Formats: sequence, structure tokens, C-alpha cells
Amino acid sequence: MEPAVPRAIPRRALLRRAACGFGALSLSALLAEETRLSATSSSHNPLAPKPPHLTPRAKRVIFLFMHGGPSHLDTFDPKPRLEQDHGKPIPFKLSLSFNPSYKGGLMKSPWGFKRYGESGIPVSDLFPEVGELADELCVIRSMVSDGVDHGSAILQMNTGTLNFSRPSFGSWVLYGLGSENRNLPGFITVKPSLYHGGSKHWG
Repeated sequence: MEPAVPRAIPRRALLRRAACGFGALSLSALLAEETRLSATSSSHNPLAPKPPHLTPRAKRVIFLFMHGGPSHLDTFDPKPRLEQDHGKPIPFKLSLSFNPSYKGGLMKSPWGFKRYGESGIPVSDLFPEVGELADELCVIRSMVSDGVDHGSAILQMNTGTLNFSRPSFGSWVLYGLGSENRNLPGFITVKPSLYHGGSKHWG
């Protein structure tokens, strides 16, 4: 006698029978939500994807902030005045955040700079290979901070403020561009820092 061949179960029947029908319940909720969204305008959903001002070429954003990385003075931002005043006393009063016993003077970068590509972007000798790609880089030198220490500067970079709780960089991107997700985070952080501002950076 030949063994009985198991009969294929239709997917909808499987959803109805399996797990006490919770699969069918989930499916009906998803389909109802999809129908309701398509019948209403995006103004009813504040996180609905919004049309941008310009046609975007980027598909996604990965923002790498390397806390403790090399200084801008040693990478892409040469300071001729600092070269000129190397070794001289600091020409301004130090903030209370600095150690009052500090007696050092100004110090130029120990690395030389060369201009690369048609753009002529100066790149430190630390990164000769990066210099070969200079015309593919966007270097911003206009960013400043109102704080004098790392914690306040980092918080201002990520939220726009030194010490208050404000929406973070990821929150503003989600608010401005919207998201196709309704049940998943619109942005994530990977191993965020628990000091120098903590959760204020990604909240």
C-alpha cells in the first residue's frame, strides 16, 4: 500500500488554522491598514514619505561619527596662522573647562598638506590615498561650536543645543523626509555613547 501523499494546504487556510488563527488576524489587520492608508492623504500620517525639494540621488544615509578620531587640523583643514604662531602663548583667556596649570603654547600640525585633484582640496600627508579621491569628497570647514569641550560640542552637533533635550539628527531627518515604516524605527544608532550627553544624542 502506497503511503498517503500529504495534501497541500492553501496559504489562507494555513493562516486560519495555525496558531489559533492569529496569522489570519494579523493579515486582516495589515490589509485593512493598507486600504485605509491608500484611501487617505499623506497629511493624516505625519511620518508618510514626503516629496523632496530636489530629486535625490542618494538612496540612504549612513552617518559615521568617530568619537576620538583625528583632528580636522591634521586631516583636511590646514591653518597657516597656526604654522606662523607655533610655540607662541595662547592669545586668549582659557575657559574654566581647561586645567588652570596648563602652560603650553600653540602647536602646529606635525603633518604637511598637499592639494589634490581639480578641486584643490588640501589633504594631510596622513591620507595620500584619500587625496587621490579628492574630487569625490565634500569637505565642510564652516562648522563651529559654542562649547569648548568634547561633550558640549558633540551634543550641539547632533541636536543643535549644548545642554537641553532637543530632537536629534536622526529625528530631524525622519521628520523632514518621512518613512515607509509604520512599526519599525525610522532611524537606528549602532553602539551609541553612554557619556558626553548619553541618550540625548539619539533621542
